[in-house]
Amino acid sequence: MRLLSIASLLACLSGCATQRIPDPEGARRAYAKAAESGDGDALYAMMTEESRRSLGVDGARRAVADARDELGARGRALAGDGVVARVEARARFDDGEVAVLTIEDGAPKLTHAHALPARARTPAQALDQLRRALARRSYPALVRLLSRDTRAAMERDLSRLVTNLERPDALDVHVQGDKATVELGGGHRVRLRREEGAWVVEDFE
Repeated sequence: MRLLSIASLLACLSGCATQRIPDPEGARRAYAKAAESGDGDALYAMMTEESRRSLGVDGARRAVADARDELGARGRALAGDGVVARVEARARFDDGEVAVLTIEDGAPKLTHAHALPARARTPAQALDQLRRALARRSYPALVRLLSRDTRAAMERDLSRLVTNLERPDALDVHVQGDKATVELGGGHRVRLRREEGAWVVEDFE
């Protein structure tokens, strides 16, 4: 679903890139000119609706007047020939992960996304990826972080569980009240309990 969301964002930007997204160079030049001259009204006009509501025209003018020197230096820096403006889009997922895309040569490009597989180059990076996999409850991401031997052993255990559960009606289920235990081949055991009228898996080993 995460990769589909990124793909949808790419598709959306592809359709919008040549139609509704203005040239960021014009915005850069306009901001540089307004900042260098301390034009509060021009800077207010460039703000988002949320920022306008928060500051108001008078508040924007006061903020520009208070930071006149800093804005002037920033405007001169932005007006330099070596400065390049670009359009970015950020997609934030429910778990806090962020995918960043930019318009490059008229097309959206993926610049950063933790959702895509990446090889850890340090132990700290591996631990960070482990945290992200656990936060997303992502089994594929977790499996990718395991060593070959650990992954192979886990796959063997899971394969045995799948095989032993192929005929659940034929298994010997020991029921005691709202709890049940099933002994499987290979030393595996599944514990179940009844929760609000439905049987759920409580533990398996």
